[in-house]
Amino acid sequence: MLQSNMLQTDRLHAPAYNDVAESGGVGELIVTALAFLRRQYVVIILATSLGVTACLIYLRITPATYTAQVQVMLENPKAQFMQQQSILAEPVFDRSLFETQVEILKSRGMAVRIITQFKLADDPDFNPPPRSLPPVFQRVRAVFGSPPPNDPPPPVPSEPQDGIITAFQSRVAVNRISYSNLIEISYSSSNPIRAAEIANAIASVYLSDQEKAKLETNRRARDWMQERLRELGEQALAAERAVSAYKAKNNVVSSGGKPIDEQQVSELSSRLVAARAQVSEALAKLNRYEAILEANPANSPSIGNLDAAGADALSSPIITSLRQQYLELERRVAEWAPRFGRDHAAVVNLRNRMRELRGSILDEVKRYAETSRSELEVAKQRQQEIEKRMAEAVEQSRTTSLAEMTIRELESKAKSLRSLHDTFLQRYVGAAQQEGFPIAEARVMYPAVPPQSKSKPKGPVIMMIGLFGGLGLGLGLGLFREMMDRVLRTSSQIETTLGLPCLSLVPALRAEKLSSTAKAASWNSDHDMRQRKISVGSTFHRTVIGKPLSRYAESIRAIKLAIDLNPSKASNQVIGITSALPNEGKTTIAASLAQLIAHSGKSVIVVDCDLRNPSLSASLAANATAGIADVISHGRQIDETIWRDPKTNLAFLPAVSRTPVLHTSEMLAADSMRRLFDQLRSTYDYVIVDLPPLTPLVDVRSTTTFIDCFVLVVEWGQTKVDVVKHALHTAPNIHECLIGAVLNKTDIKIMSRYDTHRSDYYRDDHYIRYGLTTHN
Repeated sequence: MLQSNMLQTDRLHAPAYNDVAESGGVGELIVTALAFLRRQYVVIILATSLGVTACLIYLRITPATYTAQVQVMLENPKAQFMQQQSILAEPVFDRSLFETQVEILKSRGMAVRIITQFKLADDPDFNPPPRSLPPVFQRVRAVFGSPPPNDPPPPVPSEPQDGIITAFQSRVAVNRISYSNLIEISYSSSNPIRAAEIANAIASVYLSDQEKAKLETNRRARDWMQERLRELGEQALAAERAVSAYKAKNNVVSSGGKPIDEQQVSELSSRLVAARAQVSEALAKLNRYEAILEANPANSPSIGNLDAAGADALSSPIITSLRQQYLELERRVAEWAPRFGRDHAAVVNLRNRMRELRGSILDEVKRYAETSRSELEVAKQRQQEIEKRMAEAVEQSRTTSLAEMTIRELESKAKSLRSLHDTFLQRYVGAAQQEGFPIAEARVMYPAVPPQSKSKPKGPVIMMIGLFGGLGLGLGLGLFREMMDRVLRTSSQIETTLGLPCLSLVPALRAEKLSSTAKAASWNSDHDMRQRKISVGSTFHRTVIGKPLSRYAESIRAIKLAIDLNPSKASNQVIGITSALPNEGKTTIAASLAQLIAHSGKSVIVVDCDLRNPSLSASLAANATAGIADVISHGRQIDETIWRDPKTNLAFLPAVSRTPVLHTSEMLAADSMRRLFDQLRSTYDYVIVDLPPLTPLVDVRSTTTFIDCFVLVVEWGQTKVDVVKHALHTAPNIHECLIGAVLNKTDIKIMSRYDTHRSDYYRDDHYIRYGLTTHN
């Protein structure tokens, strides 16, 4: 069996089979994306078609717009001599300048001038003609509407209305081209010729305004410069006159480029230095002479160091002659004293002669000392005289310096005013020349020409937007549907979300018309009350019995195998078939399972315990007059109520309710019901019970006393996950006895879109190879 590999021994806590965990990476992502596209391709195609259609309609109803461009270059073409003579500071081309020019081109004043020049208030782009109403609406308006007013039309305003100005500005685009000095002006219109004309007109008006503004600015600057020159000339002349008057008043006269007082102080300073040098020299001589006299007192027997007297004393011929004589006598004394004795008369005479010579030398030194002292006094007097004259000259120089500072200040002011006057005079001459030779600072680089193709709407761009927008919308809607698709479609979802093994994937049955033989058999069976034969004209009966090698029959075999492999299986067991909601196919699964077991030769009975809605009884024994309620409540024999299939010997215990049954849960929980099923367990190999759904009723919760295990039927693509979880949560005793779930009414053809990892499992080749048929 193809489904048998999905069974698990632990029916309560078996781990879910997670296909995503078995593979990963780019391949997994591609497979998941392809599966998503296969599931949602209809939504994606519809959304894409809607987007493309909307773009086509937009292109159809939107009028064409043509855009003309004109390029204006901002430049400063003045020659160098003109730039130097310009009154105004030359602008630097920065971002703020370009932004200013852009705003000027987009300004309200520019718009008003162009609108007035071209009479755009009457242009169809700004004032479209009113659309005429259909004839029917015109008649209704003539009958029920108010007559048109007889008031005169409002006067035409001198300035365009704000709406027209705003509309015009919205059609004008002004941008700087990259980082260049070019400004591009664009205008959009439904008429390409009109677009080019207005674009060129905007550039022309802009250049004209720039030239006028430049001339007006130069004129104002020239007038101001002329007045300023007159004032500066008067101020410079007044300052020069003030300098001359102050010099005459303070008797400030200069000689050789310097003031007389300054020359006198400089000469006296030189003489004072020389006088101080003479005093120092005379004092030095006197000190040397006095040092010699102190070193040679008058009663000293010998002559001291006479060399200290300096060059003046030694150069004296008298002292030189006396010193030679003294030295000669000293030599004789040195020779005679050892020979004749120190007290010899000749030696004593020599010493007396030496004493006389020494006295003469000292007298000559004293004379030189007195001469030096006289010279020192003279030098000191000369120095004092020069210092006195120097002090008088400095005092006079201070008084003169104050006057000179004032003179220099007046001269500096006069020079500054004269220099400023000359500068303004030069600028004024340049302004006059520039005014006579005006040069524009902007020019048209490339005039606008009528465009050959429309600028908008751009068909390829709009179509691409529609295509990709529709595709994105389709993908978004597909993702939204995927997120909102909270239904069960694959066995992995059942195992993951419910924690139950998926016993089988049961394909949906196609309704077929009954053949004449089947109709006759059904009619005879329905009307043979005595034999109580069940109807064999149902679709599941024809599929399980008539097509035992069909895919549907194989999926029912998977359910039987799961029941047989149940670890808690008894020798004779009672299996309950239920679902979370009505119409999920539990009755069909119960009847098909019973038919399959009976066709294999086992003794089996199917019991309809859906007492409030016995749909199985209506299908197999529509004319039954007694059922399970009669056996339990009225003591009727079970053999009198059982219906049988003559081909498979399938037994069926119907549920017949003549009156509405209110307390069905108490009836199912009664001891008599348990005894009945004990009797059926002992008689049949399998007891298949068709139970009510879990959510609307509580009857199933009362059947755990006589049912061994349950099988939960889930409708493919319809049953919500939250509903099934809630149903199992409210019936915990049923959940504990569940052996698994069955995914019923499965669309096998599109299962590969959802269960991408088992796509080969749903291929028909595997069934055909073993002689099975793919159709039900």
